[in-house]
Amino acid sequence: MPEAYIIDAIRTPTGRKKGSLAEWHSADLGAIPITAIVDRTGIDPAAVDDVIWGCVDAVGPQAGNIGRSCWLAAGYPESVPGVTIDRQCGSSQQAIHFAAQAVMSGTQDLIIAGGVQNMNAIPISAAMYAGQAYGHDTPFSLSPAWKARYGDEEVNQIYAAEKIATTWDISRQDMERFAAESNARAERAIDEGRFDSQIIPVGAFAQDETVRRGTTVEGLAGLKTVREGGIITAGISSQIADGAAAVLIASAQAVKDHGLKPRARIHHLTVRGDSPIFMLTAPIPATRHALMKTGLKLSDIDLVEINEAFASVVLAWAKELDADLSKVNVNGGAIALGHPLGATGARLMTTLLYELERTGGRYGMQTMCEGGGLANVTIIERL
Repeated sequence: MPEAYIIDAIRTPTGRKKGSLAEWHSADLGAIPITAIVDRTGIDPAAVDDVIWGCVDAVGPQAGNIGRSCWLAAGYPESVPGVTIDRQCGSSQQAIHFAAQAVMSGTQDLIIAGGVQNMNAIPISAAMYAGQAYGHDTPFSLSPAWKARYGDEEVNQIYAAEKIATTWDISRQDMERFAAESNARAERAIDEGRFDSQIIPVGAFAQDETVRRGTTVEGLAGLKTVREGGIITAGISSQIADGAAAVLIASAQAVKDHGLKPRARIHHLTVRGDSPIFMLTAPIPATRHALMKTGLKLSDIDLVEINEAFASVVLAWAKELDADLSKVNVNGGAIALGHPLGATGARLMTTLLYELERTGGRYGMQTMCEGGGLANVTIIERL
């Protein structure tokens, strides 16, 4: 089977709620890492076979196939197609999977995969609000078949995060310690310049602005819970954020034809499902499946990036897989760095690639929970 290679990866800094990227149109924001990856690799834009782009709640300025719009906003040839996909929070990780699968099938050679999200412009609930204009409440509540299968149990990410914490015996204090460490790791990464080479500035904005410096367990303990009687707070949850990221995937033939230097090889691709009520637990079976299929043990993986949708998600995954958290999200995660939904998958892959190179690790694994009870796993091998 043909190999798929990562040639380059780049991202914007993450902008916080009402922050530096809030006024950017998503097409223009997504065009920034696309332009940077073309410029840095020196490829002929006309040689790109496709632009596969992730975006969640593609309404308003993100509607109308935003992947195609980002490419055109970058000023590149109209002959190159683009497509937008929505696998919820894993959208741009799935974009990378589709790009790699196209290369591995031998049908395409050079693909830009990535994603964009402006959560200030389009809040996470925007698609549901749009549905209400047509008399619908949530994606599930009016489906008789859904009710027959799952009853009236709530389908809500906060509810799911708390259900996970209860099921895996994870206390609020456990989650607050994890969240404080996420912020401390992100602070250190920024101060040591670990992100500098992976970030393309947006105008004068060149550094993630979501990190809550000086976060302490004591400070987190004083926050109000999101739900009355619950244990999830904003401090142990991913942050609303804006951003974009892009990854160039190439075949061996494209590497030769365009004089490219691969930085990593796609070693394995997995996507699995789990309970849509627990919603956020699928990284557990997906990781197990990936390790079974590859014959690897988790101890063989040098670095892991798992999206910190909520602290309970990562801690439950770590408990189930007996993971060494010193190798997980070593530069902080979405609790500190934000979660621009459609861009996060490509952002995590970018961070993983650069950290493998910085530390000299061989294998890196990325996974993330996704709405509907889904999870992707990508394993890459540094070259």
